[in-house]
Amino acid sequence: MGPNESRNLWISIGAGVFATFMLYSYSQEKKADLEKAVGEKVKVVIAREDIREMDSIYDNVLEYVEKNKADVEPDAYTSIPDIVGGVAAIPIKKGQSITKNKVLEPGPETGMAIQVSPNKRAVTIPISDDRANARLIRPGDRVDIMALIDSGKGISQKREVSVFMQDVVILATGVNVHNNLPRTIEKDPSGKNLIQTTLTGDTKYTSITIEADLMQAQDLIFLVSTNPSSLYFLLRNPHDRKIMPRLPASSVESIQSRSLVPSSGFSGQPQPNSMNGPGR
Repeated sequence: MGPNESRNLWISIGAGVFATFMLYSYSQEKKADLEKAVGEKVKVVIAREDIREMDSIYDNVLEYVEKNKADVEPDAYTSIPDIVGGVAAIPIKKGQSITKNKVLEPGPETGMAIQVSPNKRAVTIPISDDRANARLIRPGDRVDIMALIDSGKGISQKREVSVFMQDVVILATGVNVHNNLPRTIEKDPSGKNLIQTTLTGDTKYTSITIEADLMQAQDLIFLVSTNPSSLYFLLRNPHDRKIMPRLPASSVESIQSRSLVPSSGFSGQPQPNSMNGPGR
């Protein structure tokens, strides 16, 4: 290869490298212009499937997608946990962004039906101070229910009190529905569970609404219809979810029999009066 041919070869290589550099620079410049025009990518929440109006929204119908920031609605949700438990204010189609104007907090606008667990029923029961902890029960609390039952007639008439239901959720007190109250939500000392504290002092309600299965609802309606004052509500600690073994019903006879049982440490013999000292 002669000197001219070698020179032409190096000129061609140099021209190729320069052209490649210019093409790369141009493409990078265009990419930067495009990114500047559409904006950066952000993660938003969309509907994984169709959500009907007034449906409760859970994480199984939601998912994350990335969108150009310029295409994201100003009030779009970016966190699934912020939506879970809300109610769809309007029908939301699959693939649509979840925005704040599409989600309602459970309350008067959404009614109480969405808060009733599947296969359960809401039952409203009249209450009084002495049967419902001086009306200090709040929506979201849990109670045990004791039933006072009369049976027999005349000298055979008998009254018993027994535990009827345990760990029952209060859906509403009067017209105050669960989650329809000013509240704070904090973690418990373990840091694992959330404690909800309601911030209201209403004690004027005359009824409470609880959750029960169909058979329990049937029995409750029977008890209330025969004796509205037959049910007593025992407030539980929010972290106490233990179901205790069924206790024998209390009656005059059972209480009398228990009162006759000597307490531990009682020998049945007269004890000396220690205040008088020995020999006095």
